[in-house]
Amino acid sequence: MDVLLIPGFWLDATAWDPVVPAIEAAGHTPKPITLPGLAPADPEVGLRDQIDHVVGLVDAADGPVVLVGHSGGGAVAHGVVDARPDRVAKAIYVDSGPLGHGGVINDEFEAEDGMVPLPNRMVFDDETVADMDDAVWAAFEARAIPIPAKVATEKQVLSDPRRYDVPVTVITCEMSEQTLRELITAGHPYVAELAKIRDYEILELPTGHWPMFTKPENLTRFLVASLPG
Repeated sequence: MDVLLIPGFWLDATAWDPVVPAIEAAGHTPKPITLPGLAPADPEVGLRDQIDHVVGLVDAADGPVVLVGHSGGGAVAHGVVDARPDRVAKAIYVDSGPLGHGGVINDEFEAEDGMVPLPNRMVFDDETVADMDDAVWAAFEARAIPIPAKVATEKQVLSDPRRYDVPVTVITCEMSEQTLRELITAGHPYVAELAKIRDYEILELPTGHWPMFTKPENLTRFLVASLPG
C-alpha cells in the first residue's frame, strides 16, 4: 500500500528520510512529498492547491492509500480525506490533527513577500522545541524552506461527512495523551473535528514538534505499528 508522507511547514520530502526504510521493510511503498509552493517558491499557492496536489497522487495510486501528515501537513491530509474518503485506508497525524471546516493552520506567522520563513527559535515555546539541542536546531534551520503564507491562512473547505469514517491515529508529541483526551471530553474547538471521527487512537511520543529529528526511531516504530496490516 502507498504511504503518502506529507511534511509540515518549512520541510520537504527529505524530512521523512529516517522513516522510509522501515515502511518499506513493512511491505508498504513510502512516497514522501514535497508540497507545491516551496521549491520553487510560489506565494500564490494556497492550502487548497496543496490538497489538490495530494489528491492527484491518491488518484494515481493502484489502490487505497495511507496518509501521514505532520504539523501543517495534517490539514492537507484531512482535506484529502474529505476529497477521497473511499480511497484513504487510514490517516496518521504526527503532532497534528484534522483541521475542521473553516479553520486555518496558523494566521499569526509573519510573511515576507507572501512567503513565511522559519521563525526564530525563540518564537516557539519550550514544549515545541523539546529535545532540539543547538545542533539539531541548526540542521533544521539549514534545511528550512519558506512556505506560502496562503497555505497558513487559507480556510479549510470540507464537504463530505464520510471523512469521519476513515480511521485515524494521532501521534501526540508536545501534548500528553491525557491532556488531549481531556480537551476532547471538554469539547475544546482545537479537537472538535477529531472528536467527530468514529475510529481514532492516540499514541503518546513525548518530544518536541519535530520527532523525525528528535526521536526518529520512536516515530518510525509508531508509524509502522499504525499502518494497516
